[in-house]
Amino acid sequence: MFYVKERVNDSMGISIETTDENVFCHCPMCGVEVMVDIADILGDGESDLFGTAICCSECSKKIRAGGSCDEHK
Repeated sequence: MFYVKERVNDSMGISIETTDENVFCHCPMCGVEVMVDIADILGDGESDLFGTAICCSECSKKIRAGGSCDEHK
């Protein structure tokens, strides 16, 4: 089991199990919150958590169409 641990203050901390339902990032193009399945992202054996960015579906469509996502900001 993987989990995230954060100290809230000097006397209290919190740990949360990492699942396929509680991992999110922000689209690097527009900033929209995107739910991420890390097993799917890291399953290729080449990706890593620090060097990977996930675009939202709207920006992904625009990128695939050869456009830019500037107007989505």
